[in-house]
Amino acid sequence: MPSVPSDRAIRPRAILFDWDNTLIDSWAVIHEAQNAVLDAFGHPRWSLEETRARVQKSMRDSYPELFGERWEEAGELFYKHYRALHIERLVPLPGAHQMLRGLRDAEIYLGVVSNKQGGILRQESTHLGWDHLFGGLVGASDAARDKPAIEPVLMALAAGGMAPGLDVWFVGDTDVDLRCAKVAGCLRVLLRDEPPLQDEFIDYAPDLYFPDCQTLSKFVARL
Repeated sequence: MPSVPSDRAIRPRAILFDWDNTLIDSWAVIHEAQNAVLDAFGHPRWSLEETRARVQKSMRDSYPELFGERWEEAGELFYKHYRALHIERLVPLPGAHQMLRGLRDAEIYLGVVSNKQGGILRQESTHLGWDHLFGGLVGASDAARDKPAIEPVLMALAAGGMAPGLDVWFVGDTDVDLRCAKVAGCLRVLLRDEPPLQDEFIDYAPDLYFPDCQTLSKFVARL
């Protein structure tokens, strides 16, 4: 259930979504590509749980910590493996398309702020036939800094002539998404099947929590 009563929630004029594992199911492909890179660089493999916990920042923010001066080489290898798999295994999360279509029909501006490489993000959206649903699709390296910085949020909203505020929802599944929402001054919305754990998001607790796309859709329709 949402963490604040509906009479305190503001009907959104815009909703920005994270992409991976908020709208599409991509953990298996990310995990496979990441372990291929770890193998190549002589690092221990990660479990799927480790991948889910550690793959949140953009590559330019996370790979230098993992691979040092060779981080760009490691990044090229990751995307080589990822590109070979991602389109044929691209699967929307249950109810995601219906949710987006319904929100768009309700004249709510929609955008995406992802730490996936911008070109690949837009390729996936085009493949799904979702481009017409979004005003702005912003990925890693599209803005001067990546999520959780504010710049990609401003870029995604600028396409609709909008600015951040509490009537702009930022919807995602990780702490990086909630941190980004807080930095930008947007409403923090957690969308994932597991409810937030106690003290999981100490400095940026979600304002709203939804276990799935259908629940979010129904909540907005009531506002």
